[in-house]
Amino acid sequence: MKDLTQGSIAKHLVSLSLFIALSMAFQTFYYLVDLYFVGHLGSAAIAAVALAGNLMLVVLAITQALSVGTTTLVSHAVGRRDHARANLVFNQAFALSCAVGAAFGVVGFSLRSLYCGLLSADPVTAGLGVEYLNWFVPAMTLQFLIVSMAAALRGSGVMLPTMVIQILSVLVNMALAPVLILGWGTGRPFGVAGAAMATFIAVIAGVVMFWGYFLKPGNYLRVTPSAWRPQWATLWGMLKVGIPAGGEFGLMTVYMVLVYWIIRPFGAAAQAGFGIGGRLMQSMFLPTMAFAFAAAPLAGQNFGARNAARVRETFRAALIMVSSVMVVLTFLSHLAPEAMIGIFSQDPAVIEFGAGFLRVISFNFLAVGVVFTCSSIFQGMGHTLPPLLCSALRIVIFALPAYLLSLRPGFEVRQVWYLSVATVALQAIASYTLLRRELRRRLVFVDVPAAAPAPLVT
Repeated sequence: MKDLTQGSIAKHLVSLSLFIALSMAFQTFYYLVDLYFVGHLGSAAIAAVALAGNLMLVVLAITQALSVGTTTLVSHAVGRRDHARANLVFNQAFALSCAVGAAFGVVGFSLRSLYCGLLSADPVTAGLGVEYLNWFVPAMTLQFLIVSMAAALRGSGVMLPTMVIQILSVLVNMALAPVLILGWGTGRPFGVAGAAMATFIAVIAGVVMFWGYFLKPGNYLRVTPSAWRPQWATLWGMLKVGIPAGGEFGLMTVYMVLVYWIIRPFGAAAQAGFGIGGRLMQSMFLPTMAFAFAAAPLAGQNFGARNAARVRETFRAALIMVSSVMVVLTFLSHLAPEAMIGIFSQDPAVIEFGAGFLRVISFNFLAVGVVFTCSSIFQGMGHTLPPLLCSALRIVIFALPAYLLSLRPGFEVRQVWYLSVATVALQAIASYTLLRRELRRRLVFVDVPAAAPAPLVT
């Protein structure tokens, strides 16, 4: 484990975020490489992969419900120097993740055709989406096996194993993508199905590597089958923290589905442009998300150690770092969005739509950074309901107006992007206000120096 209750807050944030950023950079780079090769198959293929890939938001919502609770409870236990509690939480989370993953696989595979048929712009796109999901759903099912492992390591302040395993699995994915998508070296291309096949093989490699790491003797956290029997108080403690956090990602899925529904009449090129623009936006958010994600275990350990001053300082430092990055990204998104979209598609309609999306939506980058930071501090304190309420507020004030706008004569999609910017700004204001309130309410214990670290096996 790594003790985050001592030393410089800023240095801890930077060091943790570097590990997270590197892992996410490789993951994001894979997405872009995958999108690049799929782009050779045409606009319908891009739209199909982007649409089908949105199910990843569903997976993220479910895994957030599992991982955030795990990270929070483990970090609190580590902050209190309670090794036995940390290991129990990890094993309970592992067993729960396996059960939930199996359920997701059954439901996702059963509904894949219905999902693609409802949201695709045309039958060709729908058919390609089903081809992709035939392999992508099994890949996401296996992903559940490593959710609790990565989350528990993050809660204990250990980032290196997760980073190394993610990088290696992404390299496997990137190497296989052109071979399976376009048939490089084999002469047998699998098209969009090949993209998902590469992901499936890479996830298998990741599962094997994670499992091997946790079987090593001497680890602070160990896989202990005798601790898998459900302990309902512990599971409820995890889910009470995790479900609202997962709900945030679930509402993001609602947003994406609604937008895809609204732009259906504009055709596959519009869906492809939105899909590319969304992937680029997620890529640009990489450093911001790294700082925000690093803040959660840092705040969590110090909350567990009852050190109020360090929790507040974590929020201040993370907010400054995140906001600085987001201001830079806003300017970059206005310089040459057409060139960025053009890397992945040569279709003028796709480029025009995607660039228009990026140019407008970048106005909400700073607000998104505030939302990310506030959510992470709420997670560290183990109180994730306020961020969910703020996300729900955003969806409520966005969904109906966006739908009504789409029914008006002369409707332009740009109007939806501006509405999104306004609603995210309101969400950021609400999140910041509620966090300041919760900091005053929850950090009522007397500030005390963190206890001297007990000898622990790392």
